[in-house]
Amino acid sequence: PDEGCYIHGLFLEGARWDPAVFQLAESRPRELYTKMAVIRLLPVPNQQPPATGTYLCPIYKTLTRAGTLSTTGHSTNYIIAVEIPTDKPQKHWIKRGTALICALDF
Repeated sequence: PDEGCYIHGLFLEGARWDPAVFQLAESRPRELYTKMAVIRLLPVPNQQPPATGTYLCPIYKTLTRAGTLSTTGHSTNYIIAVEIPTDKPQKHWIKRGTALICALDF
């Protein structure tokens, strides 16, 4: 694109992307990981996430979330968080451990 970039090849854990309504949805039974749609990253200086309507979803390199950096307190596998549309509150997805993963272990 003229501004920002596209990322693809990510997997969702703890939720799935519903292309019919363009937002997060509950995982299907026995489905641990699902492919995420292409995400457009558009950097905006000093942007504050909206209070409702999005989930600030973390992106990790691998499934391992152990180990923390002393400077930020985040996992050493943590990359960045992205806003994903949802009709549920943040705590709903946090309880499910919803995250985007770059590479699955298997």
